[in-house]
Amino acid sequence: MKPLRPSVLDPLFAPATALSGVGPKLAKALDKLLGDETHAARVIDLMFHLPTGAIDRRPSESIAEAPIGEVATFSAQVTEHRPAPPNKAKAPYRVIVEDETGDVTLVFFHADVRHLLQTLPIGAYRIISGKLELWDGMRQMVHPDRILDPKLAATLPSVEPVYGLTEGIGGRVMARIAAGAAERCPDLPEWQDEAFAARNDFVPFRDAIHALHHPVDLKAATGETVARRRIAYDELLASQIALALVRRQQKKAAGRATAGDGVLRHAIETALPFTLTDGQRKAIADIHDDMEKPERMLRLLQGDVGSGKTVVALMAMAAAAEARRQSVLMAPTEILARQHAERLAPLADKAGLKLALLTGREKGAGRRQVLEGLANGEIDIVVGTHALFQEGVAFHDLALAVVDEQHRFGVHQRLLLGAKGEAVDILVMTATPIPRTLALTWFGDMDVSILSEKPAGRKPITTRAISLERYDEVVGAVGRALESGAQVYWVCPLVQESDTLDVAAAQERFEALQDLFGDKVGLLHGQMPGRDKDAAMAAFSGGQTRVLVSTTVIEVGVDVPNASVMVIEHAERFGLAQLHQLRGRIGRGSAASTCLLLYKGPLGQVAEARLTIMRESEDGFRIAEEDLRLRGEGEVLGTRQSGSPDWRIARPEIDGDLLAAARDDARLLIERDPQLETPRGQAIRTLLYLFERDVAIRLLRAG
Repeated sequence: MKPLRPSVLDPLFAPATALSGVGPKLAKALDKLLGDETHAARVIDLMFHLPTGAIDRRPSESIAEAPIGEVATFSAQVTEHRPAPPNKAKAPYRVIVEDETGDVTLVFFHADVRHLLQTLPIGAYRIISGKLELWDGMRQMVHPDRILDPKLAATLPSVEPVYGLTEGIGGRVMARIAAGAAERCPDLPEWQDEAFAARNDFVPFRDAIHALHHPVDLKAATGETVARRRIAYDELLASQIALALVRRQQKKAAGRATAGDGVLRHAIETALPFTLTDGQRKAIADIHDDMEKPERMLRLLQGDVGSGKTVVALMAMAAAAEARRQSVLMAPTEILARQHAERLAPLADKAGLKLALLTGREKGAGRRQVLEGLANGEIDIVVGTHALFQEGVAFHDLALAVVDEQHRFGVHQRLLLGAKGEAVDILVMTATPIPRTLALTWFGDMDVSILSEKPAGRKPITTRAISLERYDEVVGAVGRALESGAQVYWVCPLVQESDTLDVAAAQERFEALQDLFGDKVGLLHGQMPGRDKDAAMAAFSGGQTRVLVSTTVIEVGVDVPNASVMVIEHAERFGLAQLHQLRGRIGRGSAASTCLLLYKGPLGQVAEARLTIMRESEDGFRIAEEDLRLRGEGEVLGTRQSGSPDWRIARPEIDGDLLAAARDDARLLIERDPQLETPRGQAIRTLLYLFERDVAIRLLRAG
């Protein structure tokens, strides 16, 4: 019997509209925030939408003791209403409340006077909560968050969770429906090892979820707690179980030796305009050794930005061609796929290799010609996107699949690509340096090669952190750079998880810079049609535009050697790994390069530490270690990414002991119970469905 999703989970996989108070309008906003291209927002998405912070609404003893500059909660009597003067229509409406220690002015703009008279009648006592500030030496509170009759005091939580929001969803509404989703979490069978759970004081899964949505203090909402640690470890274990099943699947399939004579590789190396680094030579040798073995290769090639991973991949693909077999290089975006094809084609041509491009945009006769060339073996190397997964793509004899930017693809996609041939060797690459111990735990089904050097001739990049208050100076510096012949990236921030807001930020900056520099300024963002994106990138690469205002769509792979200046606006909003990736787009030519990190102060401790390490170092591996220390491995690898796994919980930190424990537990479990048929195995199946580890579920169903 093929394992199906346990019925106990059905309440969690119901649509969000199953929750009380979620109608069509609210559901549409939730879809935007939590849904994706495969499904609308569900109860489970809300359950895993954990608080990002909390507001302390514990009441002060008196107005005098209420904290200035923070959210304050106090009880007071309404003593006076002060309407706006008749000749000042835009002036606010004010209400004075007081106790025996002092008074506070409540300020309301565009006030509904009748509502305020009903809510705050003179002489009544009210519980008031909101941000308390000093204005002209007097305490005031603009638009209080809460105004309650003392009889309703019990309805005001002492610690109120704060959630990520989008347009159309208020904070109180989100708190209510997220708590409702948590209430629908059923009692689940325990999948944790009993002794391990006891050692770590893990409470049952349902209790942990409830605790996270009902924090008892500020730390419970933002820091590492037993409840968060429990849920995070569950997620780690689900991922490690999935990897263990993949490892077992890989072992089932026999490999096939691919041995070349080195002729094509020598031709490519001779044509290179630079000398291979020692790291590149070692990686090439490791990959060649793997390909010559009868076992299937599954190797991670990890290298910093600009370390030369693509050349290593080309040498591996040339080795396959020497054995008269084919290779595929898959990139996550059309822009990057086309760039790879353009860069590799001249080198492939020098060695007599036929290279083709295949993306979703190739149509008609051109597409048919590529498909025929792959099927009959005329094409040695094909570069493309996820279009390579499609059923209509068949190879004559596929030997090697190279996956660029591993974190953008999942384990399942790797398996699909590997199924396009007989015992296909797989090489996955990432330009996001990952601490080695983490790489071994995370990519536990792969061998790892590391490129730690940069090719000779690369000049260092000067990095400076500058306050946004000096924006005009930065614009002036950009103007001088343009006069000197340089090209400039201007990266706009991810305001929040919203493509619309992201685009709006880029559009606004584009228009401002266009007013100053005219048609020298171009725009690129993820919501543009593919052809428009390619045209914007081509115009910048060709020098027709000199400033490219962009969102983080340029993060992966785009290479313009003449671009020597990068401005990253609101740099404090970016993670370290992303800042490093973005900076890697410059410094690829002969000119000295500069990266300006514009920030809005005051900076928090973590943001300041990020900008400091960016100024001090270009070493991606040191930066990755610092990122791991500051934010935990969930952020190094990205959250809610489309790759494997799809993190549902953004963890503060999970130490190496827990990572190792999840890996070891998963391996041992699969060895003892390959089909997860024991009572604990059945509980593990529930865990895999809960965290939607689809690749593991498919492998179990296949037997």
